[in-house]
Amino acid sequence: MTAFLLGAFGFPEVHADDRTIKLALRKGLALLIYLGEANGAVARDVLATLLWPETSRETSLARLRRLLHRIEPALGQSIFETDRSSVRWSPEIELNVDTHQFESACNRGAFEEACLMYRGDFLAGFALDDCPEFDDWAFFRREALRGRLMHALERLVQDKNAAGDHFAATVHAGRLVELDPLSEVYGRHLLRSLLLAGDRSAAERHHAALTQRLRDELGVAPEAETEALMDPGAASSLADVPTTRYVKGAGVHLAYQTYGSGPLDILVMPGFVSHVERAWEHPASRAFLASLMKLGRLIVFDRRGIGLSDRVGSAPDIDVTAEDIGTVLRAVDGRRVVLFGASECGPACIKFAVDQPRLVAGLILFGALAKGCWSQDYPHALRASQYDAWSKHLIAQWGGPVGIETFAPSLAGDPQARAWWAGLLRAASSPGGISAVLEAFRDADVRQLLPQIAMPTLVLHRRNDKAVRIAAGRDVASRIKGAQFVELDGHDHWFFAGDQQPVLDAIRRFIDALPRERLRVL
Repeated sequence: MTAFLLGAFGFPEVHADDRTIKLALRKGLALLIYLGEANGAVARDVLATLLWPETSRETSLARLRRLLHRIEPALGQSIFETDRSSVRWSPEIELNVDTHQFESACNRGAFEEACLMYRGDFLAGFALDDCPEFDDWAFFRREALRGRLMHALERLVQDKNAAGDHFAATVHAGRLVELDPLSEVYGRHLLRSLLLAGDRSAAERHHAALTQRLRDELGVAPEAETEALMDPGAASSLADVPTTRYVKGAGVHLAYQTYGSGPLDILVMPGFVSHVERAWEHPASRAFLASLMKLGRLIVFDRRGIGLSDRVGSAPDIDVTAEDIGTVLRAVDGRRVVLFGASECGPACIKFAVDQPRLVAGLILFGALAKGCWSQDYPHALRASQYDAWSKHLIAQWGGPVGIETFAPSLAGDPQARAWWAGLLRAASSPGGISAVLEAFRDADVRQLLPQIAMPTLVLHRRNDKAVRIAAGRDVASRIKGAQFVELDGHDHWFFAGDQQPVLDAIRRFIDALPRERLRVL
């Protein structure tokens, strides 16, 4: 039996028993890759529409039949299993697809093996000019695989430096910089690794190049943390930077960080995407988080499937995210905690507060809503059709600063903020991954949990929030016994955007008023 290998990293290739097959059929290559990625039967109508979108159904199906008959002689044997309605690679064929091997290695935590497989972006240099649906599919798949690569490289940089293999860390950090040259987080990964490896001259060259890129592209200078790395006196403290740690819960490794100390813990969940390292990259976000550190020990983490946590095949819904909160709190020996849930993460914090009231000293909700979409008895959210249209737009523009005009109007014209948001999106998830997250939130409804909340609760909402209507915040507060509702000026949905001082002042007053017994160590 012939063993076939489909190479989809870079320009597509077909190998049979270690022999490269030259297939002079562009749509034939597309068909083989699409069926290989599907790993099962695909309807003939779907394939016909994908490859010949401008022709009639009868004509496109006839062209599909002719293409199938031309491919098999070129490959030297029968490779398809077909019936009247579908086509698939024959189960009798031993088929391997390099993208599937890459994902399998990532799932096993074999990140070095995975990165060696990634020889280029998915179908790089290959397109079907007259097939926009195929090109859209390839784009989403490409972004998903790039996201897995970035996640794997970040894990390798951390692991190699921790093991003292700083030279290997520089190689992986260099690939990260190539993927996102405007990220100072990735730039610092490379600078730190080079300095730890003892190669100051290379670090200085990369620092100069990073400085030039930031000035030319964003009109900004490197951050103080980047400049401090290049201070010769800072070399002894290079290994003392806050580290990302991992805890395993329900078979998934969750990335988390803790900062500072204080009389209580504050766990921050920022919304539908997060990245525990790149959250610190934007000055406004960093300033907000640093201010919270003055009130207690700050805990941040990435939900499963998001950021630096393991990528999984299902969306992190409310129940799963509440479980992840508990996993992280156990890992950090959490005391009673103040939960800060923003936007889409508000419902998960509500769920945890109801399930584990003994662990929660206080609950803060910012720009949150209790139900993902409109219903007759909940007019405060988008209708399902509107939500799906918004989600589709967000996903279609993934990789750019999509949505910043809605999430943070005050930052929408800032090149640095736009580059940061675009980079955070790419590092935090993929179009397909975030689509599942958004679908799960659309169907969420925690209204029945709100009357069960038994701890002090603060609900914050900006009056002209462009992403979530203030009526949704008022509704949440009205359903929680004794909840404080603070209406803030502004139209930014991100808590750190715009005037953040009123937000911080409200949080400080709330924490100062918490009963002392609620803050004791368990």
